[in-house]
Amino acid sequence: MVIKVYIASSTGSLAVKKHQQAVVGFLEANRIDFQEVDITMLEEQRLWMYRNIPRDKQPEKGNPLPPQIFNEDHYCGDYEDFFLSKENNTVFAFLGLSSQPSVKVSERAYTNTESQTTEMVSNHTQLQTCKFHLCTI
Repeated sequence: MVIKVYIASSTGSLAVKKHQQAVVGFLEANRIDFQEVDITMLEEQRLWMYRNIPRDKQPEKGNPLPPQIFNEDHYCGDYEDFFLSKENNTVFAFLGLSSQPSVKVSERAYTNTESQTTEMVSNHTQLQTCKFHLCTI
């Protein structure tokens, strides 16, 4: 499954630029694989994007503005939808992805660390005992 972000590389709108940067930056920061599709380069890509945005998401006047986000051919939403999902911490569901695996220490590594800590405490106690005995001799 490839996330596709439809963008406009040459736009006069500062808001569109910022919205595109916010989406792309978030995906990069979270190591989510995605593909940028520049609608200013090929009319075919722009027309495909327009045709595949649901009618209820089409603006009353004009064409939908980038960024528009798809998972393969499935429409996910526009910047406002993305922003809301980010605020609600539901971006992975919004993108149609399973949750990103969190970075975990394996149980085996934890067990090893735990046993090493126990061993260190035991060694420290033994050392303290030895010091005590040396001092009392």
